[in-house]
Amino acid sequence: MTASLTDQNVALVTGAGRRLGRAIALGLAAAGWDVAVHYRHSERDARETVESIRALGRRAALFQCDLLDQDAVRALPGRVAAELGGLHCVVNNASLFEYDSATSFSPDLFSTHMGANVTAPLLLAQALHAMTPADGRAVVINLLDQKLYNLNPDFLSYTLSKAALHTATTMLAQALAPQVRVVGVAPGITMVSGEQSEAGFQEAHRMTPLGRSSTPQDIADAVVYAAGAGALTGTTLLVDGGQHLMPSHRDVMFLTEPNNHS
Repeated sequence: MTASLTDQNVALVTGAGRRLGRAIALGLAAAGWDVAVHYRHSERDARETVESIRALGRRAALFQCDLLDQDAVRALPGRVAAELGGLHCVVNNASLFEYDSATSFSPDLFSTHMGANVTAPLLLAQALHAMTPADGRAVVINLLDQKLYNLNPDFLSYTLSKAALHTATTMLAQALAPQVRVVGVAPGITMVSGEQSEAGFQEAHRMTPLGRSSTPQDIADAVVYAAGAGALTGTTLLVDGGQHLMPSHRDVMFLTEPNNHS
């Protein structure tokens, strides 16, 4: 627990019902945060996350919200504050991750990626700033991707949306200071995704300078650090085992799964 953390600190984690979002929510709870568990469809998983947080001795509450519904997104921070007594941290973890390329690009899929991965985080940051008093302090943590530092043409719309969020991290840090810090966390290949096999994931996970990419616990630890590091803003922590240091002409998952989107 950081020295500045109080028992009243509340974090909202989007997509906290399962996978990486759950690990982040539990990491924050273990560090002394109360957690608002956001979900879209995975209510059963989200309830399990809430139960696990409460088992750690922290408060937790469920919040359903479609991140493509702008009015609902704007209202979400106020709902959290009303239920848990405040809001001091937003972790923009939930993300749309669907495959497309320059040849299969469609405006509709691009728009959906931008809505979920950029517009919703911006609206949540805006709302957090609006509710934070002049002498208060809060933080937004945006989950990004190491591939922004090591571009390849796979997942075109997803990558463009994360590039926009990366730029927004800098601009929001400038605009929302001093009340709100804004920090990026960029994982490497962390969990099995899409059509990837477990064997392919393990092989890709080892294809880094450190011989391992990031684990959910690594990312949770980075988020907890960013949430409590009062001098950190406008920067991105790359937590990827050095994956971004190894240029690749394809997304790393396709180097081990050559038959997928070849």
